[in-house]
Amino acid sequence: MALKGKIGAEIEIRSPASKFFNVYVTQIHELQNISDGVHQTKLHQGDWHGVGSHSVKHWTLTIESTGGKAVSIKEHFEGIDHANKTLLFNFFDGATSEKYKNKLKGKLKVVDKSQGGALVKWSFRYEKLHEAMPPPQDYMDFFTKLTEDVDAHLLKA
Repeated sequence: MALKGKIGAEIEIRSPASKFFNVYVTQIHELQNISDGVHQTKLHQGDWHGVGSHSVKHWTLTIESTGGKAVSIKEHFEGIDHANKTLLFNFFDGATSEKYKNKLKGKLKVVDKSQGGALVKWSFRYEKLHEAMPPPQDYMDFFTKLTEDVDAHLLKA
């Protein structure tokens, strides 16, 4: 079994791609008010929308593998491509450092669909600490649920 890998998921949403992408890029601090899985997002250092390791957010969230227990992780944006609605980010410290070397690298890409709505693509690159460690499917499941919550929130607005 390989230590390095990549997992991904695609979720169809009914809200517009630009509005969905905007939540993650400019309103990330609001996720705690949108989804029950996000208990808190707070600024650790820098600014909310900055790119690079100087702008760090601290998340407290619940993922399935914890049995409902809240975990803490830190995150920073690595790159934002507004034209292609793509966000690169890294999770580190806290719960991720217990399972993965260095960082859990994530990518969000939101694609407009010609008939309306959008396709949300999540992916994670990882390196496990040891072979017995599972891939980060629990994080993928969390972001799939978060996608559904954000979509429902945007459709209500």
